Amino acid sequence: MQRATHLRRITEHRGRWDLAVVGGGATGVGIAVDAAARGYRVALLEQSDFGKGTSSRSTKLAHGGVRYLQQGNVSLVMEALKERGLLLQNAPHLVHDLPFVVPNYLWWEAPFYGVGLKVYDMLAGKYGFGASRLLSRAEVLERIPTLEQEGLRGGVLYHDGQFDDSRLLINLAQTAAEQGACLLNYARVVDLEKDADGFTAGLRFRDEETGLEHRVEAGCVINATGPFCDELRRRDDPQAAPLIAPSQGVHLTLGREFLPGGTAIMVPHTRDGRVMFAIPWRDHVVVGTTDTPIAAASLEPRPLDHEVDFILETAGGYLARRPSRADILSVFTGIRPLVKAGDSASTAALSRDHTLQISKSGLLTITGGKWTTYRKMAEDCVEHALVLARLPERPCVTRDLHVHGFHRRAEQFGDLSGYGSDAVGIGELMREDPALARPLSEALPIRGAEIVWAARHEMARTLDDALARRTRALYLDSRAALEMAPRAARLLAAELGRDRSWEERQLEDFREIASRFAVNPP
Repeated sequence: MQRATHLRRITEHRGRWDLAVVGGGATGVGIAVDAAARGYRVALLEQSDFGKGTSSRSTKLAHGGVRYLQQGNVSLVMEALKERGLLLQNAPHLVHDLPFVVPNYLWWEAPFYGVGLKVYDMLAGKYGFGASRLLSRAEVLERIPTLEQEGLRGGVLYHDGQFDDSRLLINLAQTAAEQGACLLNYARVVDLEKDADGFTAGLRFRDEETGLEHRVEAGCVINATGPFCDELRRRDDPQAAPLIAPSQGVHLTLGREFLPGGTAIMVPHTRDGRVMFAIPWRDHVVVGTTDTPIAAASLEPRPLDHEVDFILETAGGYLARRPSRADILSVFTGIRPLVKAGDSASTAALSRDHTLQISKSGLLTITGGKWTTYRKMAEDCVEHALVLARLPERPCVTRDLHVHGFHRRAEQFGDLSGYGSDAVGIGELMREDPALARPLSEALPIRGAEIVWAARHEMARTLDDALARRTRALYLDSRAALEMAPRAARLLAAELGRDRSWEERQLEDFREIASRFAVNPP
């Protein structure tokens, strides 16, 4: 998956693509995988990097959504639980079972949550990850010794899935490319093109690296831009009413000492009505999330002080050692593309179901949904798109399609397990050049070979691409990411044929981005 190759393919293509997908997040890339695997000609364009927005900023859970069960949205939970099972089947190197404990401090919590989670098990059916059960106080503390002990009565154990969101996204992009799709990052769509009858017939995009504009003709243009979907809808129709009510969710990354075992904590009800999680992830702990309505989406949203304080306060009520701002290694903020529903004042109450909309000109917009259901969202979207583009019907095959990197025993690769079968290639790089085997920082087990691999095989074009979404350094520890940035920039420059001034600009840009992942101590 090399950008120069895909750029050449798209600019030299003669005639019409079957589908043009705008947006390189989970939804858009999932559509590219589905359509290409059916044999359709697909071009995908992303304004920034793959997963730059929402798809790299999730809670890292492939889950059915316990909260949606509380809301009575049984169909969404069942669909998500099924898709969770398919994710484990098709990407076992990135998806795994994670046990959760719901700690009980009041007498009624054990029977109440115990019954609810038995229903969760039942809805999962053959796609279940394990049966839930009640735990004694001693069993809870054996699993989570750092839990607040005062008043603890016991807990409920249940199972859900965990994954690395942007690593899965990059592997999906590679899968789409292997199926014949053409994907391009840093390709901003600047306008839609219409035929004589006023129907959408293609688009124009600007290559952000060269500044040149190019045309793409397509049987159907799909708007899969998540929280930015209304911008493209207004290019199609300036009078289009907003479809999205954006909400931002904040997560904090803490040291492993706050949750040293392999079990996560789920707090089913916080004072703002959301579920709160504390989750072991890549030898760190992720705590979140919030749900704050915002006026507009941005590629680099900032956490609000009250969101950070709320998470610290809530986590402090369940952990024996209360985390403070000084303990935060990184903070990341994602924007949910929630579909508007009347005049609802609370984004927490809005549906997480996905929505398909077809404009008068034939622009197909898909938005809403959740990471776990990306495959089903893509299947539904392609079924609509092939009708609009008048394409021959072909069945969806992604239910059993292995994702790039598929490996059933990836844990044997240690720190490189998230690369699956690609870990072999990274190992070869380190054997060829032992300097690439050295960690870029003492705080994180990220090696120079991973930066080289990201540039050669994963279309990483910037320092942010490499340290945020290919290796996850910025999400794990923003200070460590800044420490490794100079060496990573040199490796990237060598791979991409850039000069010293490019390195310096990259470092300056990355320092600005990293500042949004840092929280000032009190």
